[in-house]
Formats: sequence, C-alpha cells, structure tokens
Amino acid sequence: MIPSVDPVSPTPGELKGLVMRQSSGVYSVRSDADGRMYACSIRGRLLEQASESDLVAIGDRVRFTASDPQTHEGIIEQIADRDNVLSRALRTEGLRGAGLPEREQVLVANVQLALFVFAISQPKPSFRMLDRFLVAGERAQIPELIIVINKVDLLDAAEPQTVAQFSEYETLGYPLYWTSAITREGLSELKQLLKSGIAVVSGPSGVGKSSILNAIQPGIDRKVQLVSQKRQEGIHTTRDRELVPLKTGAYLADTPGLRNLNFWDLEPDELDGYFRDLAPLVPQCHFRNCSHRDEPDCAVKAALAKQELSQSRYDSYRAFYEELVAAYEI
Repeated sequence: MIPSVDPVSPTPGELKGLVMRQSSGVYSVRSDADGRMYACSIRGRLLEQASESDLVAIGDRVRFTASDPQTHEGIIEQIADRDNVLSRALRTEGLRGAGLPEREQVLVANVQLALFVFAISQPKPSFRMLDRFLVAGERAQIPELIIVINKVDLLDAAEPQTVAQFSEYETLGYPLYWTSAITREGLSELKQLLKSGIAVVSGPSGVGKSSILNAIQPGIDRKVQLVSQKRQEGIHTTRDRELVPLKTGAYLADTPGLRNLNFWDLEPDELDGYFRDLAPLVPQCHFRNCSHRDEPDCAVKAALAKQELSQSRYDSYRAFYEELVAAYEI
C-alpha cells in the first residue's frame, strides 16, 4: 500500500496528497480528499533542506495548503517520512554522465516493486546492466525485485548459457517471469503483481517493455511516451518524472533516469553487501575490509575458484567497485 503521511491531524486548510508529477520545481499533487490535482511549489523554509538531495519526488506523501482553490494551486508544507528512495548520483560537470556526483537525484519514493525487463534474445541481455539495477534496488531496500525475461518465443535463438545465467538469479532469490507478447505467455501472471503501490519498470531499449506495458493496460505505453515527449532535458538531468495510474490499482513510475544509474551514497567497501551471493562470504574473509581483489585468504575469491560463485557476478562486482573507487578519489 502507498504510505500515509504521519498520523498528525492536518491543520485547518491543509490537505494530504500524493506527488504524481514533478517538472522544473512544480509538483502535481493529487488530493486525498477529492482526487483533484494541485500544482504545488515548496514552502521556502523547506527549500533550505534540499542542498544535497531532492526534497520532494514522485511517490512522496505530503501535506499542502491550497493557496488558490480556484486555479488548484498549492504550497507543500510537509513531506512524510519515506519507506525508501530509488536514487542516482547527479553528474553536473563535463559531458553527459561525466564529472562529479554532486548531489542525489531521487527518481521515485516509496517503491514497492521493481520489474527489470530483459530479452532472452534480440537484443542479447546485458547481465552487467541487470546487476547494476539489482544493486540499486537492494540499496534502496525495495521490497520486491523481479526479473522479467521477455521474448521467450525466441528461446530457440538464444544462447544456451544465457538461459542458464538467468536461472542463477533465481537461486539468489530473485523471482523470474518468462514472458512473450507474441504468445502472451506469462503476461497475466505479471499483471497480478501490480495490484497496489508504486512499481518501477525498466530495462534496456528493444527488450519489449512497450508490449508488456500495453498487456498490463492497453494504451499505457502511449501515455508514457507522451510524458517522455513533454520532457525538457537539461544538460545533465531529466526534469520531468510522473506516476501513471494503472487500472489494477497500482502506479507505474516513469523514471527514465534509471537507465543511466550512477550509484549514490555507496562507498566501495559497502558494495559487497548488496550482492546476495557475495554478502554471506564476506565474514569469512581474513580481512574485515577485504575488497576481494588481491587480498590473501579471501572467501569470495576461494568461492570463485571452486566455481561456487558466478564469474559474471564477480566481474560486475569488480567493475562497480572500480567505478566507486574512481568516484571517491576525484
């Protein structure tokens, strides 16, 4: 369920609502009282708290006052405590994606479910990208992380090791949903997941996310595309994000920033804790701050040598570790 604002009775004139859209400092808030949308700004005293992170994001529960009930404008007075946030490091200098991670960009708050969509073939799946999504989901403490393997009608064209590699994630506790827009396999089961709360659906281009979205709710992808076309991108940030209501009772978070996901507030020594297969091995390492690279008596390297740990997963860990080390050394 979507979290509620802390249980303090609103003052006279205050309303409670859900942040549905954000664009250039304006937040569209749907009132709990009557379902109307209010274009809200943030109370000035709150803005001082937003120097290093986004104070308000889609998915937030807020209290607001209707500054002009006729035009449905308002001012956000209070933001409820969040269950979680899905964030990225916002790069602010140099080319797109380069420079220093100056601040946190909150893509969406209070996420209950993440669906990471990849194709079994055409395009060939990037397990490095999948691992990045999973680390971000674990870091955000999203309750349900689901892997969707789409285009299973192309299973015969897939490389045999690809199927085996996806199956390894199931042994780690990540549910796998095998789907096809052509045969409709798995789509009804996927739809059953989206009954309430906020869901994020993401994955690389060409994997069939549009087909999946339209199977969940016909026309929903057209809505998302319209949202995307209205975006005004700055040099290093996407300004608009939106919750799209589903008829099932859930909300779909349109968060394109997830495709370019630079880890936020994650130190290199913490990374192994967000790999479900590495984390149980860490206490067995000789050194408490083992980086699992060149140290002696490393339980992770020992498991890798015994083929008890996936080489692909270890390679992802090493790549992310080096990325984080470089970010902290700048």
